Amino acid sequence: MDTDELLGLRNLGKTSAQWLHASGIHSLDQLRQLGPVEAYRAVRTRGFNASKALMFSIAGALQNVHWNELDPAYKHQLLEQLEGRTGSDTGED
Repeated sequence: MDTDELLGLRNLGKTSAQWLHASGIHSLDQLRQLGPVEAYRAVRTRGFNASKALMFSIAGALQNVHWNELDPAYKHQLLEQLEGRTGSDTGED
């Protein structure tokens, strides 16, 4: 691998990219398939002391916006997914 695709994404620095690689996530496609919550869980499961800011950084990277510019309602939704199972499993309309 000549270039690190993850390092080219907005919000993701060297440490974040290393954590993602160590967690088995090596490409933007893999990151998209997992989504920000599962990617964050993978990093935490691997034993890295990542804060929830990493989850928001991943979400921002997937949308190509700075993580501080994410809609507060979307951040709240990510936190709910992290704490629960998935938003679609709640039975709410």
